Amino acid sequence: MNVIFFEDKRDQFLPLVYTKPLAKIRVGILAIEDKWKQHFQQHGISITISYHTEDYLFDKFPLIEQEENIFINARFFPNERLVDFIVNNLIAGEAIVFDGSLVASKCTMEQFKSETYYIKDYNESFISLELKTITDIFSKNVLAIEQDFELITKGRKSASVSSTNTIIGDNVFLEEGAKVEASVLNSSTGPIYIAKDAEVMEGCLVRGPFALCEGGILKMGAKIYGATTVGKQSRVGGEVNNSVIQDYSNKGHDGFLGNSIIGEWCNLGADTNISNLKNNYGEVKTWSYESNSLENSGLQFCGLVMGDHSKCGINTMFNTGTTVGVSANIFGSGFPNKFIPSYSWGGSGGFDECNLDKMFEVAERVMSRRDIELTTDDKAILTAIFEMTAKYR
Repeated sequence: MNVIFFEDKRDQFLPLVYTKPLAKIRVGILAIEDKWKQHFQQHGISITISYHTEDYLFDKFPLIEQEENIFINARFFPNERLVDFIVNNLIAGEAIVFDGSLVASKCTMEQFKSETYYIKDYNESFISLELKTITDIFSKNVLAIEQDFELITKGRKSASVSSTNTIIGDNVFLEEGAKVEASVLNSSTGPIYIAKDAEVMEGCLVRGPFALCEGGILKMGAKIYGATTVGKQSRVGGEVNNSVIQDYSNKGHDGFLGNSIIGEWCNLGADTNISNLKNNYGEVKTWSYESNSLENSGLQFCGLVMGDHSKCGINTMFNTGTTVGVSANIFGSGFPNKFIPSYSWGGSGGFDECNLDKMFEVAERVMSRRDIELTTDDKAILTAIFEMTAKYR
């Protein structure tokens, strides 16, 4: 089956989707596309995945069109009933629409683009989780972890947990090869999932829901409150609350991160602290790429959103509702602006535009530490982002 993921409200998920399709974003335990893949596999169906996204992403994330395609809106998460309906009830030329948004359609590219599909009657309760804005990635992470935990662990038995640990509750699952020693895992507040080759070092305090993905590391003495996700090969220390950290990023030292989303290949310097609550307990404003201004988020708790390849130095402080673009470098004392454009270097005293070649040098060094190459396609994407975000600098 040929599945094509599309994005209908892409600007709502910038800066995370500057570098990749929304389907590649990790929420809960799995990336969005992997949730769908596993659900289809449970129905005995193997799928081919491709993307209907921005032209500059095409070489790395190509579109594969066949005579019959399943178009899936990457903002919607799968569940057993929804996937069963798509597999067994949706015929060619039909679509599922929820609250005015296309969820899925079995059709040709021409029908998809012209919206000439027939809307199929279905049970709206099939829709269990929808991302409407970027902050839903952390605010709905509780449900996302719970759904993924059930999907991944169904009918399986956890690897044994070392007797050096204190286990509270019975909702802890370790994959073979996971290492956890001399830590407290409290799953009475939600499931805790520790993936293959992940490590929880001594002295960590973890309250679920929590997911530590493949090769991820909790440094000694980390304090983790749910609902938090630490992506593949990411490393985390200090205090973290209700945050989603994508793959290959580091928050390796003390400091607080709350109600936040960190992209890939990011690094937070020692004692970086993020404010997630205003002193007056009021509603937090966040940057909107649609209006190019700060707008009310509807949230009382909201910390930092940081795009891929961005970094900050030691003792950096971020205000509530700060947005950092791609490949930014923040350092120095004081609070920087709440919106920091992509490819900006500086801090509260002002920013300069970074040099693209120097950025590539840094990215190559960072990625080589994980034995991953910065490819020609990656450079082309980062160059396109540099050009399209110049208006913000």
